[in-house]
Amino acid sequence: MDLDLRKLRYFVAVAEHRQFGRAARELFIAQPVLSRQIRAFERELGFALFTRTTRSVELTSAGTQLYEEARRISTVVSTSLRRVQEAARGERRLVVAFSPGLHVSHAIRAFTARCPEVGVDVLPLRWWEQDAPLRDGRAHVGYLRRPFDDTGLLTVPIGCETKVACLPVTHRLAGRRSLTTADLDGEPVLDARKRRTSSLEEKFELIASGQGIALVPVGVAGSYSRADLVYLPVTDFAPVETCLAVPEDGRSGAVRDFLAVAPLTLRDASPAATAPGD
Repeated sequence: MDLDLRKLRYFVAVAEHRQFGRAARELFIAQPVLSRQIRAFERELGFALFTRTTRSVELTSAGTQLYEEARRISTVVSTSLRRVQEAARGERRLVVAFSPGLHVSHAIRAFTARCPEVGVDVLPLRWWEQDAPLRDGRAHVGYLRRPFDDTGLLTVPIGCETKVACLPVTHRLAGRRSLTTADLDGEPVLDARKRRTSSLEEKFELIASGQGIALVPVGVAGSYSRADLVYLPVTDFAPVETCLAVPEDGRSGAVRDFLAVAPLTLRDASPAATAPGD
């Protein structure tokens, strides 16, 4: 079966709105037309994507899986089209993704001095997102923290970064100068496995309100200083490695030129990792 990208776009709109009327308005088509297109798509696939009632539209298990796949497909398609358009205009462009709290500006300046004809875009990564933009084509290079899936990626070590415990100022341990992992036994830790948050701001707001604690890289702590939070070094917690990562099959001329200058520049620009206030 050939995949109809138009019907896939219609499906995504309904999946996000959970309502045919709002999805139709977003797509600038009539609601009956949208309903017919979705039913035709379901017939082609051979299974239902939605469970419909008079009051709601919910995804089936197959629909939920297709929604996850469709978002990745849409990203790859839009990224590919953008690159084709840039090639048609004779443009050269490099997209550099970076994890929260890591700063790539020094490397970009060094690269731009070497390759002024290449435009550079930056892509801030959400805190749970690491290698995905390198795999779906949104970024050519990533400045990341381990752990992440490095299958099919070339990685260049940059350095190591310590982690600190983020606590509300009202926490019983907030007055300590440092902690050990034993001090944190039994503490509710906010992480992606237990409670995924949409942003670091949301995560820190939950911590400040007493909903839990977090272990965060010292670079993140330095970028999100708040009067109602404290950051304490955890003396026996292993540091995390920072590195540049690129797809093994995506080392274009611009990527090679970036890797020629970025590692040394980033290492020189990264001070020894210490806890805030030390």
